[in-house]
Amino acid sequence: MPHFHNTRAELNRLLQERNDYPERSTAIDTQICAIFEQDCAMFILDLSGFSRLTLRYGVIHFLAMVHRMNAIATPLVKQHHGRIVKQEADNLFAVFPTVQGAIDSAVAILKGFAAVNTRLPDEQDLYAGIGIGYGKTLVIDETDLYGSEMNLACKLGEDLARRGEVLLTEAAFGQLQPDPQQWERLDLTISELELIAYKLRTTPTAH
Repeated sequence: MPHFHNTRAELNRLLQERNDYPERSTAIDTQICAIFEQDCAMFILDLSGFSRLTLRYGVIHFLAMVHRMNAIATPLVKQHHGRIVKQEADNLFAVFPTVQGAIDSAVAILKGFAAVNTRLPDEQDLYAGIGIGYGKTLVIDETDLYGSEMNLACKLGEDLARRGEVLLTEAAFGQLQPDPQQWERLDLTISELELIAYKLRTTPTAH
């Protein structure tokens, strides 16, 4: 459960204290982890093709599509026991108690997009790539996330997942008892970082 004092102001206070008293850094780090750290699955959704669409149709078109994305995704995240942490531009960040919940939500959202796309003009279609990680994460003020798995999930969702793909970090995949036929191992390189990811083989791809 979130700690009562896990606010941005409290984190800033502790970080300032850490900078002022480096000899106490170990104790302060322990305090920060006790207040902010949670084991969770983190989910990063990135809408596809938005730079191109915004250049062609303008920022209001962009905002309307983001609004539609939120309207579809938010109830499906909640339905699978997740919580929206924040939305930045065309990215949606959420946390879940389990990796399976994050996967089920991702699949449901992609199905929701595919269903809506059948009734929309091409320039309003929603497509997304999704990255999922799992591990110890600093949850700040219920509105931000920091951690190694968070960084990897962001790279998967924002940079590496193609349209309609759900990618898991190696740690997230380790939380499952997967059917090998449902997953494909990928050896990826980004920003001089080599990583292993796992792609869900079947996701909705309506055009």
